[in-house]
Amino acid sequence: MPAVNSQPRRARSGNQRDEAARLAVLHAADDLLVEHGFARLTIEAIARRAGVAKQTIYRWWPSKVEILLDTLIEDSEKRFPVPEAKSTADGIRGYFRGFARFVTRDPAGKVLLALIAEAQHSPETAKSLQDRYLGPRRERERELLANGIEAGEISPGLDVDAAIDAVVGPIVYRALTGAGIPRGLVDALFDELLKPRG
Repeated sequence: MPAVNSQPRRARSGNQRDEAARLAVLHAADDLLVEHGFARLTIEAIARRAGVAKQTIYRWWPSKVEILLDTLIEDSEKRFPVPEAKSTADGIRGYFRGFARFVTRDPAGKVLLALIAEAQHSPETAKSLQDRYLGPRRERERELLANGIEAGEISPGLDVDAAIDAVVGPIVYRALTGAGIPRGLVDALFDELLKPRG
């Protein structure tokens, strides 16, 4: 699932990427993915939409997957961060509801789904997605749930990783197959898997 390990890049002089051009590339990649899908997304199209040279993109990123990962990392941090405040039951439930909204309504959620799908065919994409996004985010999610357990707000019947997978898995499956994700589903998963018993 949906932390993120990279600090925002800063614009520098010399041959470092210009911040405005960098953001234009990220936005172009995001928009084109939503419009045309992963298979039809090309570096050439991204360069055209962003108004930068194709060679410039290749200097900054080795592939479209890495561009999309930068987009996903930055947009997730802005629009769907893992909460760092006190882990209440309502806050954790709200986080998983937010994840369902993220993968069904947010363009960055579409990027996540596209990368998950591509990872099924590309070990390199799977490794990059795990190393740069899923793994670091999972660390934050573990901390969120561990704090909730310590506070007595949640009481998973499974270990923390299995509990996260059991809640997130059905959400991702429904999003990948184009099915809707009713709010009641997220609440039912939370109540069954994380709500304290008794």
